[in-house]
Amino acid sequence: MPVINRIAAIHDDMTAWRRDIHAHPELGFQEERTSAIVAEKLESFGIQVHRGLAKTGVVGILEGAPGAGAIALRADMDALPILEGNDVAHRSVNDGAMHACGHDGHTTMLLGAAQYLAETRNFAGTVYFVFQPAEEGLGGGEAMVKEGLFERFPATAVYGMHNWPGLPPGEIAVRTGPMMAACDEFTITVEGTGAHGAMPHLGHDAVVAAAQIVTGLQSIVARNVDPLEAGVVSVTMIHGGDAFNVIPQAVELAGTVRTFKPEMRDLIAANIQRIAEGTAMALGAKATVNVEGRFPATVNTADETTRAEAAAQAVVGAERVHRDLAPCMGSEDFAYMLHARPGSYIWIGNGLGPGGCFLHNPGYDFNDEILPIGASYWATLVERELAAGP
Repeated sequence: MPVINRIAAIHDDMTAWRRDIHAHPELGFQEERTSAIVAEKLESFGIQVHRGLAKTGVVGILEGAPGAGAIALRADMDALPILEGNDVAHRSVNDGAMHACGHDGHTTMLLGAAQYLAETRNFAGTVYFVFQPAEEGLGGGEAMVKEGLFERFPATAVYGMHNWPGLPPGEIAVRTGPMMAACDEFTITVEGTGAHGAMPHLGHDAVVAAAQIVTGLQSIVARNVDPLEAGVVSVTMIHGGDAFNVIPQAVELAGTVRTFKPEMRDLIAANIQRIAEGTAMALGAKATVNVEGRFPATVNTADETTRAEAAAQAVVGAERVHRDLAPCMGSEDFAYMLHARPGSYIWIGNGLGPGGCFLHNPGYDFNDEILPIGASYWATLVERELAAGP
């Protein structure tokens, strides 16, 4: 089946919802206006609403025909601390905040599916519509799980979706196993002995030690990780020094690690510590290392991915559903929900035209043409997984 007719009929409504949310972006755990809009719309559809999980999270509960099945559908709501570069009528009115990742569209697609499912109730069991705050690095998904998401709303499977620039509209990507990488952060403080820039022999240069540590860290993936495995180590911040003629006492380094497997996380963390401490010691300095796990890998389970693929094929056609796209080294805190319940996370094509630049870009905008496709995918997934009748 193609896009559901009833959902296509509310395309203009969904576009208006999406653009209103886009114009009023809110950062993680601050989504007061957005969560109020979500709750009000769900209630207007006749859906029971629970608010306050993870501070600004919203969960809608919809019962269909009698049945024991229960699944959760998740959308994220937060924006990014980016100054929007688009010159559009729905440009952000909150300078320094922007929906540069499409969470406005994700929220809207799930609302569109909720409206349709509330009207038709052509399923047996329970659907939980999970609107998550603070996906952008603040761990809203983890907070919802820790605060009892699946104890209070006992879904047996959970599904997520993210728009994907570069994938044409009307196409969907699914895969079993890792879809997004684990994300760890590291900080390294290199302490030397400060000295006059003209008399370096009187100190131990933390800048030189830090520079050699940066170079050494690049050997981890090249020389410690199996070439058939995946890993990224990137130093993204270096801070040290205040004057051109002073060798600083200390230099701070920070960066990110991306992996798909727990054993790779452990291997890379151990090597960061080994290289940083050993390099600093060899140059008469000292390195203090901290590696902090942020998000685990987003790993799709096989049965649920098969169901997600079938629903996607029903909406866009088998030839437009990809199973061979490589996973992404970006991270996603939907991973915490997939650690708690089996499920699947898919990518829906956002296109290459205006707004087709990649995520987290000040020129990004969600493609409103895909709103009915995403909403139809959600509705079709529910009607298939929680099929009513014989």
